[in-house]
Amino acid sequence: MRLIELAIVFVLNLTLGPLALEAQPTAKIARIGYLAIDQAASPHLREAFLQELRDLGYIEGRNLVIEYRSAEGKSEQLPALAAELVALKVDVIVAPSTVAAQAAKQATRTLPIVSVAIPVTSGLVTSLARPGGNVTGLSFFSPELVGKCLEQLKLAVPAVSRVAALWQPGGQGEPTEKEMLKAAEVAARALGVRLQFVEARGPENFDRAFSEMTRARAGALTVLPSNMFISERRRLVDLAAKNRLPAVYPWREFVDAGGLMSYGLNVADLFRRAATYVDKILKGAKPADLPVEQPTKFELVINLKTAKILGLTIPQPLQQRADQMIE
Repeated sequence: MRLIELAIVFVLNLTLGPLALEAQPTAKIARIGYLAIDQAASPHLREAFLQELRDLGYIEGRNLVIEYRSAEGKSEQLPALAAELVALKVDVIVAPSTVAAQAAKQATRTLPIVSVAIPVTSGLVTSLARPGGNVTGLSFFSPELVGKCLEQLKLAVPAVSRVAALWQPGGQGEPTEKEMLKAAEVAARALGVRLQFVEARGPENFDRAFSEMTRARAGALTVLPSNMFISERRRLVDLAAKNRLPAVYPWREFVDAGGLMSYGLNVADLFRRAATYVDKILKGAKPADLPVEQPTKFELVINLKTAKILGLTIPQPLQQRADQMIE
């Protein structure tokens, strides 16, 4: 009798087993489009995004496919690349810069877009609290950031009277740029320093820009936020050192590359938090209902080795205020 029962079970397994396997739902594979101006410029930022996705359970090649598109520094190529991602019908587009997010929004009004750089004045969202469209993410800029950078620079170099401000026309969109420049002027007046705005539309303009600073006898430099600048941070840091200009930058990546000091957001943390937005959208949340996260914490990083090379002594109160000092 026992043999008969085992035979029945064996036959049932043979016949019903494949049906049971077919009945199991196939795990959904998430498809993400990643639209960057220059993907190779800051690989650690993309890795921060990917690591957070992994922590959330998304593994490339298993339940995640990422379609990467990079303009290789040529922002005019972004619209065509965004159109490619839309045609691939990805679930969500990640745009690590304002101009990339604007290109993506021009390409689609329905596919969700998560941006890592949404200035208040970008026009990407109706409001930060309720974006209202297909774009959400994180705001990387607030007007007071430019002024705060100048304040830190003045504390580090108390005797400075003329400061060069390097900015990229077209890098952030006209409304944001106007806001940045105005904030810089207001802060400079309050600090009693003369500000010299110097333009650099691309890396090919850097040598000319620093020559302008030298001719104007600038005693220090503040670099305004720009994706192109962070991509070219090592060259900017080298030029500042060559011209013996104490400089303050908007992100710590410049200080890690040898720059004097930075005051701003932790950009890698922004990329990590962007992954949480992607996760929410993949689980059914609507971008219109996900508030844009605004910056709340800024970090001051000082490179004491660079200060020594420049012959600077960083005042003790400023050192005590620093979140990190590189020696």
